[in-house]
Amino acid sequence: MNDVAVIGSGINSLVAAAELAIAGQQVCLIEQSDRLGGFIHSGERTLPGFIHDSFSSWHPLFVSGGAYTALGSELHARGLEYCNASTAVAASVAADPTGGHRVVIAHRDPAVTAAAFKEPGDQKAYLAMLDDLGHHSGTVFGAFGAELRSLKDLVKLGFGALRTGGVKANELFIRDALMSGRNYLRSRFDGWEVDQLWSPWLLHAGLGPDQATGGVMLPVMAMTMHGFGLPVVKGGASRFVEAFESLLRDHGVRIMLGAEAREILSVSGSVTGVRTSRGIVPAATVLANVSPQALYTRLLPGAPAGLAAGARRYRNGRGAMQIHLALDKPVEWLDPRLNTVPLIHISNGADSTGVACAQAEAGLLPAEPTIVVGQQYVLDPSRAPEGKATLWLQLQEVPFSPVGDAAGGLSVAAGWTPELKEAYLERVLDRLEQFAPGTRASVLASDIIAPTDLAAANPNAVHGDPYGGSAELFQNLLWRPFPQAAGHQTYIKGLWHIGASTHPGPGLSGGSGHLAAQRLTTKRSKNTTR
Repeated sequence: MNDVAVIGSGINSLVAAAELAIAGQQVCLIEQSDRLGGFIHSGERTLPGFIHDSFSSWHPLFVSGGAYTALGSELHARGLEYCNASTAVAASVAADPTGGHRVVIAHRDPAVTAAAFKEPGDQKAYLAMLDDLGHHSGTVFGAFGAELRSLKDLVKLGFGALRTGGVKANELFIRDALMSGRNYLRSRFDGWEVDQLWSPWLLHAGLGPDQATGGVMLPVMAMTMHGFGLPVVKGGASRFVEAFESLLRDHGVRIMLGAEAREILSVSGSVTGVRTSRGIVPAATVLANVSPQALYTRLLPGAPAGLAAGARRYRNGRGAMQIHLALDKPVEWLDPRLNTVPLIHISNGADSTGVACAQAEAGLLPAEPTIVVGQQYVLDPSRAPEGKATLWLQLQEVPFSPVGDAAGGLSVAAGWTPELKEAYLERVLDRLEQFAPGTRASVLASDIIAPTDLAAANPNAVHGDPYGGSAELFQNLLWRPFPQAAGHQTYIKGLWHIGASTHPGPGLSGGSGHLAAQRLTTKRSKNTTR
């Protein structure tokens, strides 16, 4: 009998399986696909020699988290290598009201970044924002790594917060943290630069600029970029999975590919294993990296009615789309400083991003979508043949089932057909051409991943949402995924729920897998010393 069975093989599953196996437990990893990694994958999606990160790409949350502290040296010993920015790390470009364009660039050095702001008060306010977060970092990052339904963890966080600032200072910080990103920025800055630079980053946390907790997530994003950059895996994201697979096999993990989990088995309230398409996997502990809907309405057919109802009411966020381009030459931006920036948002900040989010929430294709332009070849030239380039375009404001087009030009009656995907690609290229003319002419091949394709590729991407569910406050932190199921331990002894739909939410940190593994290894060590 296995000590642990892990359902799914995304980042949280890989982290948990590795940490538990290193701790001496017998682990079986169950994956219905023919490969490990979930939304971590790379390959020649367009033309031979052009390597594209198929889904996720950037690893700042991983290298800054506890999972990397625990596993980083083991992964690097097995071939993992990162390429990272040392100067300019991110940027945003938008049309200027006067008819030109305006650019703001984030450098690894916060002082260099702030020095370019036109309002002198904004320069001081920016550094003060980072200092404020740094002062409360023990509380913020402690909360991301804590079991928030644990009284012990909450008390520890509370006492730590009081030691750093007292009641009034913490009240002010919490108030700011709960603001939307738009209101947070308006309360602190007079100029446009910080808004244009960091508001689009809220999309990467499953939020929009007008949703609560942007007031903490926005400075967290900024601090993370300044501190850890935007590392990408040298040679493509699949190398990351390969390092993990080597680590798992070295520690005796049984890897079952092409095995669909069909039911989690239990007797007298304790888990006993998993029924799969390839037979039963006995286990004393099961970690399920699945959506709440799958866990409480399919894998646990006898789940209490309240849990099943809560899972059905769980809200997924906006759909996402990716476009991969093989280019005949590197992008040439009107502002040549952008030629060497690894990631650029096309957005004027909360205004255009907020409009596009609202349009997508209403089921409309945004007229002017926020475009995430990933230039991984700037950091890792091995991604393309010499003199060529790849582009990784992400759109995080698209509906899964569009009901209309905000611009009024595209027919959505048949859904995400190949024709609609190509037509929306043209809209994206039109927007890109405003700031990097000639890009369209350099496209050698393209590959488009619509929200429906994301859902087909990964069952956790319900309705094409790659972030495991909306991260709005009503189903985040203490209430993720929903109040009746908050916390990683479930109502069945030995069954743990991990993944992006659990705390600390979306992103490539491996946070929930690390948290669960730490709890399980701590419990085991306590039991063996009694």
